[in-house]
Amino acid sequence: MVEHEQVRPLAPASDRFSSDDEETAAQKLKKTIRRRRFIKCCGCLTAFLVILAVVIVILIFTVFKIKKPVIKVNSFNITKLELINNNTLPKPGVNISVIADVSVKNPNSASFKFRSNNATYLYYHGTVVGEAQVPSGKAKARRTFSLNITVDIIPDKLMSSPNLQADFNSGLLTVTTFSRIPGRAKVLNIISKHVVVKLNCTAVVNISSQALQTLKCKKPKVSL
Repeated sequence: MVEHEQVRPLAPASDRFSSDDEETAAQKLKKTIRRRRFIKCCGCLTAFLVILAVVIVILIFTVFKIKKPVIKVNSFNITKLELINNNTLPKPGVNISVIADVSVKNPNSASFKFRSNNATYLYYHGTVVGEAQVPSGKAKARRTFSLNITVDIIPDKLMSSPNLQADFNSGLLTVTTFSRIPGRAKVLNIISKHVVVKLNCTAVVNISSQALQTLKCKKPKVSL
């Protein structure tokens, strides 16, 4: 009698594919872990950028807030004034110079730079009798910058005023000045703010001594 060979039963399908399923599951797990790490990195980066933006905004409105510069006229002198007719009238055809010493105090932690197209006008009884260009300059952070403004007066314009004779007889000459100084304040070379300063002053000059009698300046108007 022929012995029958023992036939082993086939392994179940679930057992045959278990290794493939495990490899697929491992790959999915790795992808899931990588995705979570990527999301966490993006979240941390986004949070850092948001915090950085908030800090910058706080600094802009506190430490780096643009403050108005302070302008002060220190002196006001008249030169080249030649008198005729027993020192009662200025000599025609000779330019008279007015020199103003001005200081600009910058209270900001940023530099304040003014452009070279600034203008200063000199008025006598409402009529422009002189004009000058204010030189460009730069006031460093929390520093005071000084500059001289020279205005040349044309005597012919001055002498055409009907008030001139009376003023010379009184020995006092009253003039007004208007200066417009535009510039920019820059913080960390990143934030730039346009600033315009307007200054009005009234000066009373002693004609015989050619010295400043009084000088009154209105509070500078600063627009940011």
